[in-house]
Amino acid sequence: MTPTAVIQVKQGIGDVIWHLPYVRAIAAAEPGSAVTFLAPPTSHAKELLQAEPCVAEVIYFDHGGSQLRRGVNLVRLVALMRRARFARIWILDRTVRPALAAMVAGIPQRIGVGFAKQRPFITNAGIDQSHFHAMPTDWLRALLADMQVPLATTEPNLTLPAATLANVAERFAAAARPWVVVALGASHPAKDWPASHWTAFIDALRRRTRGTVFLIGGPANAAHAAELIAGSAGAPAINACGLSVVEAAALLRHADLFVGPDSGPMNLAAAGETPAFGLFGSTPVLGYSKFIHAIEPEHGWTVPGGMARIDPRQVLARIEPYLASH
Repeated sequence: MTPTAVIQVKQGIGDVIWHLPYVRAIAAAEPGSAVTFLAPPTSHAKELLQAEPCVAEVIYFDHGGSQLRRGVNLVRLVALMRRARFARIWILDRTVRPALAAMVAGIPQRIGVGFAKQRPFITNAGIDQSHFHAMPTDWLRALLADMQVPLATTEPNLTLPAATLANVAERFAAAARPWVVVALGASHPAKDWPASHWTAFIDALRRRTRGTVFLIGGPANAAHAAELIAGSAGAPAINACGLSVVEAAALLRHADLFVGPDSGPMNLAAAGETPAFGLFGSTPVLGYSKFIHAIEPEHGWTVPGGMARIDPRQVLARIEPYLASH
């Protein structure tokens, strides 16, 4: 186990991805060029980061829940940190509990942004409070600059196991190009497209492309994917919802194009350096990667019903140049 840990408390796959450049930068400043990464199990960090040289180990901890559950989780996190005997920990979040746990656990160096109530529990000065309402990527960039840790890029460029990449490429080798990967579902219903929009888009896409349309989204979206394929016609379509998270990441690395809501798969596509057309109808646009191409509703995402206001024809028009190039 490395003497330095990095902890992030956000729950999603995408959260692991956009944190990765900051984790790399921190690890690069360490003698062994690697850190221990602490994250919730819902992040799938163990699967996603298994080939990342900058991460020596991933340790899961629970963070959310009721007030009682949060208290229990805090006690468990303190115990975990004490066992690990870290010399320093980077807290890549503005919440209090990870910093409090690190202090109680006796970790000598506790580096964080230091907003509001977190400040008494960290050992660095913290960043200027003017960053409080900025995007997390902005205040993490400020934190690294304040700690004089160089940040070369915010592009994730996720390292995946070579065997997984080869297996996925072989499995779908006969599929015609371009490979268009479409992600169904989202972490919250407000971030997903209405069912009627999905139906219209998949049918229009299959009739437009000569390649292969892959539908991903995990087992929870397998039935929906089957319905969309059965209810449309044209180019071959593959229900790939049975792929594991790391297999889906490998498919996205091999893909020519991605379309889907602001979600974990969209971030994985960007991390695979695949053009990712993300539907931002209820969330602010993510600007950490040049591979994310935002599609927004008229009048922006803050107006209610933003996802429903993104028309399938609007999306098809945006990806048309990529389809035509193949």
